[in-house]
Amino acid sequence: MEKLGMRYQGKAKKLYETDDPDILWVEYTDQATAGNGAKKANIEGKARLNNRITTVIFSLLARRGIPSHFIRSISDTEQLNRRLDMFPLEIVMRNRVAGSFAQRYGVAEGTALKQPVLEFFYKSDPLDDPFINRDDILALGLATEQDLDIIAAKTREINGALTGIFRAINVELVDFKIEMGKTGSGIILLGDEITPDTCRLWAIGNNNDSHVTHLDKDIFRRDLGSIIPAYQTILDGLTELEERESQSNS
Repeated sequence: MEKLGMRYQGKAKKLYETDDPDILWVEYTDQATAGNGAKKANIEGKARLNNRITTVIFSLLARRGIPSHFIRSISDTEQLNRRLDMFPLEIVMRNRVAGSFAQRYGVAEGTALKQPVLEFFYKSDPLDDPFINRDDILALGLATEQDLDIIAAKTREINGALTGIFRAINVELVDFKIEMGKTGSGIILLGDEITPDTCRLWAIGNNNDSHVTHLDKDIFRRDLGSIIPAYQTILDGLTELEERESQSNS
């Protein structure tokens, strides 16, 4: 596989073309951002951790019948992904009140939701990724009714699988953000990444912000210390889970 010119540079990844038009070469970076890029820092080791974490999570999801664009990891900080035509949407699933949801509705962080909440945000840096509802998405032609039905169903399935995965390592999945896209044949797949950058993860047993042990990017957002030990904790737990599952299936 030959790495060609850069196709896109995001906040935490660089995407390159390859000599196969259906495959992208993804390079994770050490950059951390918050507030849609308003806060930035270079954190040594972050790229390696996120590349490995998302590799293990996509593997665990595949075992649970949830495919993604992930093909394989090719170095400590790089992986190959199937090319998708991405929806310009951030897909958010919330299991507990936290972050912007708490601010928007004036509800205390940590409050249990009576049911998971699915939200969409329009991917646009100039507009600061605004909240967008289903009618807006349809009216703007960002996705079809059928697309949104599939996306919603897949997101709820992913939520169930991820909740179980993290619970198995004594971590609560408070909320997460994912992205999806279509293959050349029109199949909708999970894309982008699933890491502590895109998930809000709390140590099991903590449901009150004053007692939460954060294991995610909120450590960086809220100046709570270094993210590296927390991300390493997540990677260690997921790696052990993957090994246990591999042994039980062998």
